[in-house]
Amino acid sequence: MIAMPTTSSTPRAGRYAPSPSGDLHLGNLRTALLAWLFARAGGRRFVLRVDDLDRVRPGAESRQLADLTALGLDWDGPVTHQTDRLDRYDAAVERLTAAGLTYDCYCTRKEIQQAATAPHGPLGAYPGTCRDLTHAERTARRAAGRPAALRLRSTRAEFAITDRLHGRYAGPVDDLVLRRADGIPAYNLTVVVDDAEQGVDQVVRGDDLLPSTPRQAYLATLLDLPVPEYAHVPLVLNADGKRLAKRDGAVTLADRLARGETVEQVVSELADSLGLAGHTAGDLLAGFDPGRLPRAPWVLDPDSLVCAVRNP
Repeated sequence: MIAMPTTSSTPRAGRYAPSPSGDLHLGNLRTALLAWLFARAGGRRFVLRVDDLDRVRPGAESRQLADLTALGLDWDGPVTHQTDRLDRYDAAVERLTAAGLTYDCYCTRKEIQQAATAPHGPLGAYPGTCRDLTHAERTARRAAGRPAALRLRSTRAEFAITDRLHGRYAGPVDDLVLRRADGIPAYNLTVVVDDAEQGVDQVVRGDDLLPSTPRQAYLATLLDLPVPEYAHVPLVLNADGKRLAKRDGAVTLADRLARGETVEQVVSELADSLGLAGHTAGDLLAGFDPGRLPRAPWVLDPDSLVCAVRNP
Protein backbone atom coordinates (compact mmCIF):
# COMPACT_ATOMS: atom_id res chain seq x y z
CA MET A 1 0.00 0.00 0.00
CA ILE A 2 1.08 3.58 -0.66
CA ALA A 3 0.67 6.08 2.14
CA MET A 4 -1.56 9.06 1.32
CA PRO A 5 -2.39 11.96 3.62
CA THR A 6 -4.54 10.77 6.50
CA THR A 7 -8.27 11.52 6.51
CA SER A 8 -9.05 10.13 9.96
CA SER A 9 -9.65 13.62 11.41
CA THR A 10 -12.18 14.57 8.72
CA PRO A 11 -15.81 14.21 9.88
CA ARG A 12 -17.64 11.50 7.98
CA ALA A 13 -19.83 12.52 5.10
CA GLY A 14 -22.05 11.51 2.23
CA ARG A 15 -21.95 13.32 -1.09
CA TYR A 16 -23.47 14.07 -4.46
CA ALA A 17 -21.15 14.75 -7.40
CA PRO A 18 -22.96 15.84 -10.58
CA SER A 19 -21.30 16.60 -13.89
CA PRO A 20 -22.30 20.06 -15.22
CA SER A 21 -23.03 18.75 -18.71
CA GLY A 22 -26.72 19.74 -18.64
CA ASP A 23 -29.80 20.00 -16.47
CA LEU A 24 -30.53 17.28 -13.93
CA HIS A 25 -33.40 14.96 -14.83
CA LEU A 26 -35.72 13.19 -12.42
CA GLY A 27 -33.37 10.22 -12.18
CA ASN A 28 -30.49 12.49 -11.14
CA LEU A 29 -32.69 14.36 -8.67
CA ARG A 30 -33.97 11.10 -7.19
CA THR A 31 -30.40 9.89 -6.61
CA ALA A 32 -29.40 13.23 -5.11
CA LEU A 33 -32.39 13.08 -2.78
CA LEU A 34 -31.43 9.56 -1.70
CA ALA A 35 -27.80 10.53 -1.13
CA TRP A 36 -28.98 13.41 1.08
CA LEU A 37 -31.43 11.18 2.99
CA PHE A 38 -28.80 8.50 3.62
CA ALA A 39 -26.30 11.07 4.87
CA ARG A 40 -28.64 13.07 7.07
CA ALA A 41 -30.34 9.99 8.52
CA GLY A 42 -26.93 8.64 9.49
CA GLY A 43 -25.77 11.88 11.11
CA ARG A 44 -23.27 12.60 8.35
CA ARG A 45 -22.24 15.81 6.68
CA PHE A 46 -23.41 16.15 3.10
CA VAL A 47 -20.95 17.57 0.58
CA LEU A 48 -21.49 18.65 -2.99
CA ARG A 49 -18.70 18.16 -5.52
CA VAL A 50 -18.88 19.19 -9.18
CA ASP A 51 -17.21 16.79 -11.61
CA ASP A 52 -16.11 19.44 -14.10
CA LEU A 53 -13.10 17.71 -15.66
CA ASP A 54 -14.93 16.82 -18.85
CA ARG A 55 -17.80 18.44 -20.72
CA VAL A 56 -19.16 21.61 -19.10
CA ARG A 57 -22.19 23.47 -20.43
CA PRO A 58 -22.39 27.17 -19.53
CA GLY A 59 -24.98 27.77 -16.82
CA ALA A 60 -25.56 24.07 -16.12
CA GLU A 61 -23.96 24.11 -12.67
CA SER A 62 -26.01 27.06 -11.40
CA ARG A 63 -29.23 25.45 -12.64
CA GLN A 64 -28.30 22.15 -11.02
CA LEU A 65 -27.62 23.81 -7.68
CA ALA A 66 -30.87 25.76 -7.93
CA ASP A 67 -32.82 22.53 -8.56
CA LEU A 68 -31.22 20.77 -5.60
CA THR A 69 -31.99 23.76 -3.38
CA ALA A 70 -35.57 23.84 -4.63
CA LEU A 71 -36.01 20.21 -3.57
CA GLY A 72 -34.95 21.19 -0.05
CA LEU A 73 -31.45 19.70 -0.13
CA ASP A 74 -28.66 21.48 1.69
CA TRP A 75 -24.95 20.76 1.94
CA ASP A 76 -22.09 21.45 4.30
CA GLY A 77 -19.26 23.73 3.29
CA PRO A 78 -18.64 25.24 -0.13
CA VAL A 79 -19.23 23.41 -3.40
CA THR A 80 -15.93 21.91 -4.55
CA HIS A 81 -14.73 21.49 -8.13
CA GLN A 82 -12.46 18.81 -9.48
CA THR A 83 -10.64 21.30 -11.71
CA ASP A 84 -9.29 22.85 -8.48
CA ARG A 85 -7.89 19.52 -7.32
CA LEU A 86 -5.54 18.46 -10.11
CA ASP A 87 -2.54 18.49 -7.78
CA ARG A 88 -4.21 15.83 -5.60
CA TYR A 89 -4.69 13.51 -8.57
CA ASP A 90 -1.12 14.09 -9.76
CA ALA A 91 0.17 13.20 -6.28
CA ALA A 92 -1.78 9.93 -6.26
CA VAL A 93 -0.46 9.02 -9.71
CA GLU A 94 3.10 9.82 -8.63
CA ARG A 95 2.79 7.50 -5.64
CA LEU A 96 1.46 4.66 -7.77
CA THR A 97 4.16 5.21 -10.38
CA ALA A 98 6.91 5.26 -7.75
CA ALA A 99 5.64 1.88 -6.56
CA GLY A 100 5.87 0.45 -10.09
CA LEU A 101 2.10 0.21 -10.42
CA THR A 102 1.54 2.19 -13.63
CA TYR A 103 2.38 1.89 -17.32
CA ASP A 104 1.75 3.80 -20.53
CA CYS A 105 -1.00 2.54 -22.83
CA TYR A 106 -0.94 3.46 -26.52
CA CYS A 107 -4.09 1.61 -27.58
CA THR A 108 -6.58 3.53 -29.70
CA ARG A 109 -10.23 3.66 -28.69
CA LYS A 110 -11.09 1.20 -31.45
CA GLU A 111 -8.42 -1.23 -30.29
CA ILE A 112 -9.67 -1.01 -26.72
CA GLN A 113 -13.25 -1.64 -27.81
CA GLN A 114 -12.18 -4.66 -29.82
CA ALA A 115 -10.12 -6.00 -26.93
CA ALA A 116 -12.97 -5.47 -24.50
CA THR A 117 -15.30 -7.64 -26.59
CA ALA A 118 -12.78 -10.37 -27.33
CA PRO A 119 -13.62 -13.84 -25.96
CA HIS A 120 -11.02 -13.84 -23.18
CA GLY A 121 -10.93 -12.44 -19.68
CA PRO A 122 -13.76 -10.65 -17.85
CA LEU A 123 -16.28 -8.93 -20.09
CA GLY A 124 -15.18 -5.36 -20.78
CA ALA A 125 -11.84 -5.71 -18.97
CA TYR A 126 -8.71 -4.33 -20.56
CA PRO A 127 -6.51 -7.37 -21.42
CA GLY A 128 -3.15 -5.68 -20.79
CA THR A 129 -2.12 -5.15 -24.41
CA CYS A 130 0.49 -2.52 -23.50
CA ARG A 131 1.37 -3.89 -20.08
CA ASP A 132 4.66 -5.55 -21.03
CA LEU A 133 5.82 -3.62 -24.08
CA THR A 134 9.54 -3.54 -24.61
CA HIS A 135 11.46 -0.28 -24.65
CA ALA A 136 11.70 -0.53 -28.44
CA GLU A 137 7.97 -1.06 -28.78
CA ARG A 138 7.17 1.93 -26.60
CA THR A 139 9.63 4.06 -28.54
CA ALA A 140 8.05 3.02 -31.85
CA ARG A 141 4.57 3.97 -30.64
CA ARG A 142 5.74 7.34 -29.42
CA ALA A 143 7.54 7.96 -32.71
CA ALA A 144 4.31 7.16 -34.55
CA GLY A 145 2.62 9.97 -32.61
CA ARG A 146 0.39 7.77 -30.49
CA PRO A 147 -0.64 9.59 -27.30
CA ALA A 148 -0.36 7.51 -24.15
CA ALA A 149 -2.88 7.02 -21.39
CA LEU A 150 -1.61 5.89 -18.00
CA ARG A 151 -2.96 2.62 -16.60
CA LEU A 152 -2.79 0.91 -13.25
CA ARG A 153 -0.73 -2.26 -13.16
CA SER A 154 -3.26 -4.26 -11.19
CA THR A 155 -2.13 -7.14 -9.02
CA ARG A 156 -5.64 -8.48 -8.48
CA ALA A 157 -8.13 -10.06 -10.88
CA GLU A 158 -11.15 -9.51 -8.62
CA PHE A 159 -12.16 -7.47 -5.61
CA ALA A 160 -15.27 -7.61 -3.42
CA ILE A 161 -17.23 -4.82 -1.77
CA THR A 162 -20.29 -4.77 0.45
CA ASP A 163 -23.31 -2.76 -0.66
CA ARG A 164 -26.25 -1.71 1.54
CA LEU A 165 -28.77 -2.80 -1.10
CA HIS A 166 -26.92 -5.52 -3.03
CA GLY A 167 -24.92 -7.21 -0.29
CA ARG A 168 -21.54 -8.68 -1.17
CA TYR A 169 -20.55 -7.88 -4.73
CA ALA A 170 -17.37 -9.15 -6.38
CA GLY A 171 -16.21 -7.75 -9.69
CA PRO A 172 -13.21 -7.82 -11.99
CA VAL A 173 -10.25 -5.50 -11.47
CA ASP A 174 -8.40 -4.79 -14.69
CA ASP A 175 -5.64 -2.33 -15.55
CA LEU A 176 -7.91 0.68 -15.30
CA VAL A 177 -7.02 4.08 -16.74
CA LEU A 178 -5.67 6.58 -14.23
CA ARG A 179 -4.97 9.41 -16.66
CA ARG A 180 -6.45 9.65 -20.13
CA ALA A 181 -4.38 10.20 -23.25
CA ASP A 182 -5.48 13.87 -23.28
CA GLY A 183 -3.96 14.32 -19.81
CA ILE A 184 -7.26 14.46 -17.92
CA PRO A 185 -7.38 12.39 -14.71
CA ALA A 186 -9.82 9.48 -15.05
CA TYR A 187 -13.01 9.18 -13.01
CA ASN A 188 -11.97 5.97 -11.25
CA LEU A 189 -8.98 7.81 -9.80
CA THR A 190 -10.54 11.17 -9.01
CA VAL A 191 -13.54 9.75 -7.19
CA VAL A 192 -11.31 7.70 -4.89
CA VAL A 193 -9.00 10.60 -4.06
CA ASP A 194 -11.81 13.11 -3.59
CA ASP A 195 -14.00 10.90 -1.41
CA ALA A 196 -11.14 10.05 0.93
CA GLU A 197 -9.96 13.64 1.32
CA GLN A 198 -13.48 14.94 1.97
CA GLY A 199 -14.22 12.31 4.57
CA VAL A 200 -16.85 10.61 2.42
CA ASP A 201 -17.41 7.25 4.05
CA GLN A 202 -20.76 6.63 2.36
CA VAL A 203 -21.31 6.67 -1.41
CA VAL A 204 -24.89 6.62 -2.69
CA ARG A 205 -25.27 6.54 -6.46
CA GLY A 206 -27.05 4.78 -9.32
CA ASP A 207 -26.66 1.02 -9.60
CA ASP A 208 -25.32 1.36 -13.14
CA LEU A 209 -22.01 2.24 -11.43
CA LEU A 210 -21.93 -0.90 -9.29
CA PRO A 211 -19.75 -2.90 -11.77
CA SER A 212 -16.97 -0.29 -11.58
CA THR A 213 -16.99 -0.10 -7.79
CA PRO A 214 -14.62 -3.04 -7.08
CA ARG A 215 -11.99 -1.26 -9.20
CA GLN A 216 -12.35 1.91 -7.14
CA ALA A 217 -12.33 0.09 -3.81
CA TYR A 218 -9.20 -1.81 -4.84
CA LEU A 219 -7.48 1.42 -5.89
CA ALA A 220 -8.34 2.93 -2.51
CA THR A 221 -6.57 0.07 -0.74
CA LEU A 222 -3.46 0.58 -2.90
CA LEU A 223 -3.38 4.23 -1.84
CA ASP A 224 -3.98 3.24 1.79
CA LEU A 225 -7.28 5.10 1.78
CA PRO A 226 -10.49 3.93 3.48
CA VAL A 227 -13.08 2.11 1.40
CA PRO A 228 -16.46 3.80 1.89
CA GLU A 229 -19.80 2.18 2.54
CA TYR A 230 -21.75 1.84 -0.71
CA ALA A 231 -25.43 2.01 -1.57
CA HIS A 232 -26.17 1.62 -5.27
CA VAL A 233 -29.78 2.61 -5.80
CA PRO A 234 -32.11 1.61 -8.67
CA LEU A 235 -32.23 3.85 -11.72
CA VAL A 236 -35.15 5.62 -13.33
CA LEU A 237 -36.02 4.10 -16.70
CA ASN A 238 -38.16 5.32 -19.56
CA ALA A 239 -41.20 3.49 -20.91
CA ASP A 240 -38.92 1.37 -23.14
CA GLY A 241 -36.96 0.13 -20.13
CA LYS A 242 -33.89 2.21 -20.98
CA ARG A 243 -32.08 4.60 -18.68
CA LEU A 244 -33.93 7.90 -18.47
CA ALA A 245 -32.42 10.74 -20.50
CA LYS A 246 -33.31 14.36 -21.09
CA ARG A 247 -34.48 13.50 -24.60
CA ASP A 248 -37.31 11.42 -23.11
CA GLY A 249 -39.65 14.38 -22.63
CA ALA A 250 -40.73 16.28 -19.52
CA VAL A 251 -38.03 14.90 -17.24
CA THR A 252 -36.36 17.94 -15.64
CA LEU A 253 -37.68 20.01 -12.74
CA ALA A 254 -38.11 22.97 -15.08
CA ASP A 255 -40.15 20.77 -17.45
CA ARG A 256 -42.44 19.66 -14.64
CA LEU A 257 -42.93 23.20 -13.33
CA ALA A 258 -43.66 24.46 -16.84
CA ARG A 259 -46.51 22.00 -17.20
CA GLY A 260 -48.12 23.15 -13.98
CA GLU A 261 -46.69 20.91 -11.28
CA THR A 262 -45.29 22.32 -8.05
CA VAL A 263 -41.99 21.43 -6.44
CA GLU A 264 -43.94 19.72 -3.68
CA GLN A 265 -45.71 17.53 -6.25
CA VAL A 266 -42.39 16.56 -7.82
CA VAL A 267 -40.95 15.65 -4.41
CA SER A 268 -44.09 13.65 -3.65
CA GLU A 269 -43.73 11.82 -6.96
CA LEU A 270 -40.11 10.95 -6.22
CA ALA A 271 -41.08 9.89 -2.70
CA ASP A 272 -43.82 7.61 -3.98
CA SER A 273 -41.34 5.88 -6.28
CA LEU A 274 -39.24 5.10 -3.21
CA GLY A 275 -42.08 3.81 -1.06
CA LEU A 276 -41.97 7.01 1.02
CA ALA A 277 -44.53 9.69 1.68
CA GLY A 278 -44.16 13.43 1.97
CA HIS A 279 -44.00 16.71 0.09
CA THR A 280 -40.61 18.00 1.29
CA ALA A 281 -37.19 16.52 1.84
CA GLY A 282 -37.69 17.08 5.56
CA ASP A 283 -40.89 15.02 5.46
CA LEU A 284 -39.03 12.12 3.88
CA LEU A 285 -36.14 12.31 6.33
CA ALA A 286 -38.47 11.88 9.30
CA GLY A 287 -39.49 8.39 8.23
CA PHE A 288 -36.52 7.31 6.14
CA ASP A 289 -35.60 3.63 6.40
CA PRO A 290 -32.97 2.42 3.86
CA GLY A 291 -34.03 -1.16 4.44
CA ARG A 292 -37.45 -0.48 2.92
CA LEU A 293 -36.20 1.01 -0.33
CA PRO A 294 -37.26 -0.75 -3.54
CA ARG A 295 -34.69 -2.84 -5.34
CA ALA A 296 -36.33 -2.48 -8.75
CA PRO A 297 -35.97 0.47 -11.14
CA TRP A 298 -38.67 3.11 -11.41
CA VAL A 299 -40.31 3.17 -14.83
CA LEU A 300 -41.39 6.69 -15.69
CA ASP A 301 -43.69 7.92 -18.42
CA PRO A 302 -42.53 11.55 -18.65
CA ASP A 303 -45.73 12.64 -20.40
CA SER A 304 -47.99 11.27 -17.70
CA LEU A 305 -48.35 11.64 -13.96
CA VAL A 306 -48.93 7.90 -13.74
CA CYS A 307 -45.73 6.00 -12.96
CA ALA A 308 -45.10 2.34 -12.27
CA VAL A 309 -42.43 0.40 -10.45
CA ARG A 310 -41.06 -2.50 -12.42
CA ASN A 311 -41.35 -5.89 -10.78
CA PRO A 312 -38.05 -7.34 -9.57
